Amino acid sequence: MAGRGSRLRPHTLTIPKPLLPIAGKPIVQRIVEDLAANVDGGVEEVAFIIGDFGEEAEKQLHSIAKSVGAKGSIYYQDRPLGPAHAISCASQSLSGPCVVAFADTLFQASFSFETVGDGIIWVQKVDDPSSFGVVKTNADGIITDFVEKSPVFVSDLAIVGIYYIKEGHLLRDKIQHMLDHNITDKGEFQITTALELLKQDGLRFEAGQINEWLDCGNKDNVIHTHKRILEINKDRPLIAETAVIENSVVIPPCYIGEHSVIRNTIIGPCVSVGNNSKIEHSVIENSLIQNNSQLSNALLENSMIGNLVEYKGRKVDISLGDYSNHSL
Repeated sequence: MAGRGSRLRPHTLTIPKPLLPIAGKPIVQRIVEDLAANVDGGVEEVAFIIGDFGEEAEKQLHSIAKSVGAKGSIYYQDRPLGPAHAISCASQSLSGPCVVAFADTLFQASFSFETVGDGIIWVQKVDDPSSFGVVKTNADGIITDFVEKSPVFVSDLAIVGIYYIKEGHLLRDKIQHMLDHNITDKGEFQITTALELLKQDGLRFEAGQINEWLDCGNKDNVIHTHKRILEINKDRPLIAETAVIENSVVIPPCYIGEHSVIRNTIIGPCVSVGNNSKIEHSVIENSLIQNNSQLSNALLENSMIGNLVEYKGRKVDISLGDYSNHSL
């Protein structure tokens, strides 16, 4: 999760993308919790590979690891040399059964780590596989080929960015071999190269299926992902007991955080309001509003509002970063 998240600016100017809350919970926390919930016996360690996120972000990551009963470790990728290089930055943690996950997307899947082979690579069929790493499989679901972003059609089974390896040291050592011999693909050290080399050594990987793949790459995708997360969790409590809702209509599903105030407002469906935010005299649907923001006379749809924002305006398709002050 060391990338800059440039496609989500201005929201990622002050918050790393993996820590951006979706329905009140950071993207990376949702990934960690979903995976940990399916590991028999629990998770021993969660290792985060990051850029220069700052002390507060690192504290939050340690807290996420602790929330699933695991030790938290922080590693740094100082140069963007590719996903396999990023994984190598956490080489000290690559031993025993390991799950590697990229914090760009959210998933809906019934994760199982039981396999007759040496690991599981989760995939999903896509219409245009040219921008993805893909796999080919045999009739038993065993992967026969790993190919990175081929302009020529190879397969429509795109690798979604979750990998289970029974023996993490084998992946660690193969990536180190790639680094030592400068084995790159399209100018970067690719995890598909490492997996292909492991396959050639005799390891067998199964293809696991994802039910739904939810992108968080840009504002419109985040809005869609946020909507789906609310819809999926609609039967769970989503409104904090400390939230104040006066003379307002809340159309579910909506998430309303701690100590937020909603007055004289129609909100929903598919709206998240972060902690300590206040919304008055507004109509808002299908939007994310983060913490400590104040909105009045707002007509918003398909919008993202950051933290500590003051907004007065009319109905627009808007994307405001943290600490904005905007009036219409």
